[in-house]
Amino acid sequence: MVVAGLVLGAAAFWWRRHPSACPYGQRFWVEAPHPFITRSRLLSALAPQPGETVLEVGPGTGYYTLDVARTCGTLHIFDLQQEMLDHTMRRAVDAGLANVVPRRGDARSVPYPDASFDAAYLVAVLGEIPDQDAALRELARVLRPGGRLVVGELVGDPHMVTSRALRSRAAGAGLTFSRRVGPPFGYFGVLAKP
Repeated sequence: MVVAGLVLGAAAFWWRRHPSACPYGQRFWVEAPHPFITRSRLLSALAPQPGETVLEVGPGTGYYTLDVARTCGTLHIFDLQQEMLDHTMRRAVDAGLANVVPRRGDARSVPYPDASFDAAYLVAVLGEIPDQDAALRELARVLRPGGRLVVGELVGDPHMVTSRALRSRAAGAGLTFSRRVGPPFGYFGVLAKP
């Protein structure tokens, strides 16, 4: 039992030091219930409005996508893996949602013009990006002045970004940490673009 714990600890440490996206073949991890970082808590933190243009980075299989798409004007989903985008788009079509727009790419260099979005969010994704600072700078760039970015994190995720680390990285990207929704072990950090 002790050996198994040590092996798991070593694997988690290695994974934390070598960030990467959850492979599509292991999508059960992103489809499992997300305690503390619930859909309703995300909607409260993000506060999407009808007519707004919103960006979701790393939708996985669409755990949050459909709920957000029902509340905004257009939801752009952006992922490194085409399989995740295809899966989420099938779910959106099955739900009768025509306002979800997929695009494949890397969050370190997002292919959208400056000031394209009213809001953006990523949940349990920031820590998987090899250069988190570059990703936050890109997200700040594509947000409109007064726009908001919501970052969700959950303990147990080997790539979890703490609230303290998020505050520091946000400041470096020109974003203001306005509030945390939820406890430190499962929270949404709400960032604002001045």
